[in-house]
Amino acid sequence: MGQAAAALAAGIGVGRFVYTPILPLMHAQAGLSAELGASLATANYIGYLAGALAGTFVPALVRSVIVLRGSLVVLIATLALMPVTRDGAVWFGLRLIAGVASALIFVIAVSSALTRLRGQVQHLTGWAFGGVGAGIALSGLLVLLLRSATTWQAAWWSCAALAAVLAVAAWGLTPVSQPASTDQPASTDQPASTDQAVSVDRPRTRRWFWPLFGSYTFEGIGYIIAGTFLVAAIEQGIPGPVGSGAWILVGLAALPSSALWAWLAHRWSRPSLLFAALTIQVIGVALPALLGGVAPALISAVLFGGTFMGVSTLSLAIGTHLQGPRAVSLLTAGYSAGQILGPMLAAPLLQHGYRQALLLGGAVVLAAVLAVIGVWIRFPQVQAPPAVLSSPTRTPD
Repeated sequence: MGQAAAALAAGIGVGRFVYTPILPLMHAQAGLSAELGASLATANYIGYLAGALAGTFVPALVRSVIVLRGSLVVLIATLALMPVTRDGAVWFGLRLIAGVASALIFVIAVSSALTRLRGQVQHLTGWAFGGVGAGIALSGLLVLLLRSATTWQAAWWSCAALAAVLAVAAWGLTPVSQPASTDQPASTDQPASTDQAVSVDRPRTRRWFWPLFGSYTFEGIGYIIAGTFLVAAIEQGIPGPVGSGAWILVGLAALPSSALWAWLAHRWSRPSLLFAALTIQVIGVALPALLGGVAPALISAVLFGGTFMGVSTLSLAIGTHLQGPRAVSLLTAGYSAGQILGPMLAAPLLQHGYRQALLLGGAVVLAAVLAVIGVWIRFPQVQAPPAVLSSPTRTPD
């Protein structure tokens, strides 16, 4: 579990999300425009989608230790090369490649963790997912320590070094021979002869799946706007270290979140928890845009960090529970498309600052909340054998 967590910390926490705390430094010191900043975020998410699709359609990639280690090396190289140039096209290419590498690392690490922890207490896998939060917190702390004493270039190089340290910790991770699947529920002791009866007796799932699909796609759009621009938005209103400090809180809140939501799923239904998580996230995303000051910024960070991983694990677990054809793959495609659209939709608003972008993100997550109501109504709690909550192989993170 520790090696998988280290891989997720390097691939997602640093490789994918370190751009968020460094973005204000690049605005101030490298002449990065708000529009180009949004384009670089989009490039990373396009690369991530490409990497996830590659892992889906070429399963051998997910079973290769060479691919895992090569992706770690490529990711570190893209981080180290960002400060070498000020060419926007090169930056775009580097963030695109980093996205591909991050996705492959994620799929391999999570598949390995799910297989090795199968049959154990559900929240253990949630702690492996906590590596994402740990990587966010560590890279945010590093940028905070460096911001007043050095340049944007040094921030990238230092985070590349951090990713290298985490990669060393993850180097011994061995991909599984058969990756864990989330498109099917956990196996049960039911005889095979009952499968046909189960499929006939259970209600149709479309009435719940498509609202879930809409909700998760809206979440991809809304959460990534905050995940990309939160620090810049806070620092625009509160110059100084508060923005970087808030990003550290995002990571610290994300670290236990998957395990916490898995634990809560023993006591409440997943649709009700998803409704709660998304509602909390709306507040977290919109709060810095509605209220100035340090306290709202820090509260926003905790609320956002504590929910974005939980929303993914809950949504994908519900999709698995419904047993629709390729439910998790469809949900992941919608979520990934949303992440690509998010920065693009926010870009025209950035010329007026980041406040309107966060309000847009909050509004889109609110649409996700409303869509979940369609999932919640008369949800079939005994639709299928219970799925493992923390079993997505292709979340964000």
